[in-house]
Amino acid sequence: MQRAQTLGDLARELGLSFRGDAARVLQSIAPLTAANEQQLSFLANPKFKAQLADCSAGALIIHPDLAEQWAGDCLFADNPYLAYASATALFDPLDKPRAGIHPSAVVLSDKIHKTASIGANCVIEEGAEIGEGAVISHGTVVGRECRIGAFCYLHANVTLYHDVWLGRETVLHSGVVIGGDGFGFAPGKNGWTKIHQLGGVRIGERVEIGAASTIDRGALEHTTIGNGVILDDQTHIAHNVVIGDNTAMAGCCQVAGSAVIGKNCTFAGNVGVVGHITICDGVHFTARTVVSKSVDTPGTYSSGSVMMESGQWRKNTARLPRLDELFRRVMALEKKQKD
Repeated sequence: MQRAQTLGDLARELGLSFRGDAARVLQSIAPLTAANEQQLSFLANPKFKAQLADCSAGALIIHPDLAEQWAGDCLFADNPYLAYASATALFDPLDKPRAGIHPSAVVLSDKIHKTASIGANCVIEEGAEIGEGAVISHGTVVGRECRIGAFCYLHANVTLYHDVWLGRETVLHSGVVIGGDGFGFAPGKNGWTKIHQLGGVRIGERVEIGAASTIDRGALEHTTIGNGVILDDQTHIAHNVVIGDNTAMAGCCQVAGSAVIGKNCTFAGNVGVVGHITICDGVHFTARTVVSKSVDTPGTYSSGSVMMESGQWRKNTARLPRLDELFRRVMALEKKQKD
């Protein structure tokens, strides 16, 4: 159940001007095509303005330039989508747990801020530091010498191995594992010898990591995640990776060891990055791109084949092994014509 808000309260909290009844109560947020008179909606893309004719929302977040096309109550925003994003926090029903330590928690550290919340069956190991207002939800394990910054929120069943640092206001969703060993083994005549991973993990401020994602600890230096980074569910970051500020990755991305990724990059779903390469700032990869070499120029990059009818795909695939042969034949014909 979302938290009800008045139009006036929304305007004040979001720093927006408005038109209409300040006392109007809005129970929740809904899409343009589904909203009723007790709900707030938004028009983020002008190409959908035709939907306003049939919209029954109690109020809209809308750009001032489109105000004449909506007769009802509204909030004016230069960036309606960003305003909608901020509004969701005001309707979110999630209640922050009260400060304190649940009786079933095992706490071996004396560095727990008095305003922090430690849930049922948590384990906080020796030397771990839990900052102001942080929430450690039930079943979560915080290893030795970890540092959890102020107002972090660790959802249920998160696992932090030793020497993991989180900057303030970072959110980890359920099932996240940070600080597991990187994939390091040396081959020898008697099989594989494990390379013990001696680094840690350093995560910046305002980072959000989706459910069941994993970040490995560094081999010698730290694996490093910058400020404002977003990692979607089931993303894997290998040892010694560096990710720059405000980079975002959609679900199921994988980054191999020692790759260095710049700031303000975006990765669509299931992008794979090979190890030991560098990607500059401002690079964007479409879904399922295989990043096999360094990228030094900002822009959008893609790889892989697009969807097609299965019969055509099978024909094309069968011909792939002959591409080099066909290329050489064409080159020979062109040379013969020139001669």
